[in-house]
Amino acid sequence: MTDPDTRPLYERDPAAYRAHLAEGNANQARKRVGVDALVRDRDGRILLVDPVYKPDWDLPGGMAEANEPPIDALRRELAEELGLGLPGGVALVCVDWVAPHGPWDDSMMMIFDAGTLTPDQAATLRVGDAELAAFEFCPPEEARKRLRPHVWARLAAAVSAADNGSVAYLHNGRLAS
Repeated sequence: MTDPDTRPLYERDPAAYRAHLAEGNANQARKRVGVDALVRDRDGRILLVDPVYKPDWDLPGGMAEANEPPIDALRRELAEELGLGLPGGVALVCVDWVAPHGPWDDSMMMIFDAGTLTPDQAATLRVGDAELAAFEFCPPEEARKRLRPHVWARLAAAVSAADNGSVAYLHNGRLAS
């Protein structure tokens, strides 16, 4: 009688180990990932978009596709929505875990600081996606009025983090402790 092979599965049967990992991956939770851009003009106004599929204004951006890196999703969304190429030096400034609500599972929502557009850059923006009715640079007070309260809370945290060179981590729009 031979002694049983006590080596770890990854050593004694690499194919079975890969199958085990694949099964675990298939059974793990998936999260939606949303990416938005904090884009400002030289007057400190914030770029907002007016989606046709919901009643309130929003930040430019959208949802990442399966297996798409968040920064690539942001680049894609900005190009599709506004014809905006993402400038260099983009920094993550806010991550907000959003609990399940309505028909939606939980999600991770991110805001990247995409910097300040020059007047010439701002002049090249265009509505390039049927999902948008308009875009506008708004002072923070106006942005607060146009955005849903939880989006405004996320944006306010992102602006503060961008101005302080940090990253805000939120749960449902509130600083996580």
